Amino acid sequence: MSNLEKLGWDEHFFPAIDTDKLARVAAVQRNQYRITDGENDYIAHVSGRFLNGTTSILEFPTIGDWVRVDKLMEEGKAVIHQVVPRKSQFIRQAAGEKTEGQLVAANVDTILIVNSLNEDLNIRRMERYVLAAYESGATPIIVLTKKDECTEAVLADAISEIEEIAIGVPIVALSSLTGEGLNDLLEYVVPKRTAALLGSSGVGKSTLVNILLGEEVQTTKAIRSQDSKGRHTTTHRELFQLQSGALLIDTPGMRELQLWEGDHSFNTTFQDVESFVEACYFTDCRHDTEPGCRVKAAIASGELSEQRFQSYLKLQRELAYEKRKQDQKAQLEEKNKWKQISKTMKKRYKYHKR
Repeated sequence: MSNLEKLGWDEHFFPAIDTDKLARVAAVQRNQYRITDGENDYIAHVSGRFLNGTTSILEFPTIGDWVRVDKLMEEGKAVIHQVVPRKSQFIRQAAGEKTEGQLVAANVDTILIVNSLNEDLNIRRMERYVLAAYESGATPIIVLTKKDECTEAVLADAISEIEEIAIGVPIVALSSLTGEGLNDLLEYVVPKRTAALLGSSGVGKSTLVNILLGEEVQTTKAIRSQDSKGRHTTTHRELFQLQSGALLIDTPGMRELQLWEGDHSFNTTFQDVESFVEACYFTDCRHDTEPGCRVKAAIASGELSEQRFQSYLKLQRELAYEKRKQDQKAQLEEKNKWKQISKTMKKRYKYHKR
């Protein structure tokens, strides 16, 4: 097995490329990248041509990316010339008012959606992660940490609630303190495949990384007792290789997950709600006062919770709003591009008339 294969390289998926110049992004901190070819690590930056040729921040390398590079072995540095087409990419709307996607990780096979079994357990937030995970092209797995801090009854109720909103998604409950459930998790963290840990601060991602690696590589902090929320301990994204050969990406905790896209995976995430919507008597039913509304009947009978349906509507509106903003931004960028081209052509025309 080659060093690249150990890092997750799959020649059956990726297009033919000169593997001698390949490396994988192992850490991202601001505009600096640490890349590895499985034998040596390098500090890398993108080339000037790459920088001038990009039109979107989503084209820049991110954690998990495969990149074509020139290596300066004696200096331990490298220049990135190309990002190999991704097989999966987890994107969220960047924080703030600016309409911009933020790449969280790429070429991930499994997304471990980490939540803790305490007051910070949030079902609605979990829905967002499941939707974004499906949209990324990776397989979602829900990981419930701090099992030792809750009773069997609380655990059973939590799993029951999660099963309603994450249909068919495997759920693993574990305790990093006692080790219970860790073997169940390892069934989804396998050699030559990449798993990414995603979730809020304080849910135990860094602790989990330390346990799986068998050493203290990530700093951990205690959560606040009043609301079970944590502070950011991981400040950058990093790719680790476990002794088993599995690859694991740790990411900073997300205070919020604003969706960037999700149209293609919405029906999968909300397949239970969609089945009731499709059974309504009227195809344009607004699920309000129309007769023969299967959604209203399902809520009345308890087949569908009001909270689940309201979340369905809310995320639909959010995705539609983000789509409109992205379209407006694209139109403005296109307009500005042609305005700049027009200015350049006018300058050239005036120059040639002299």
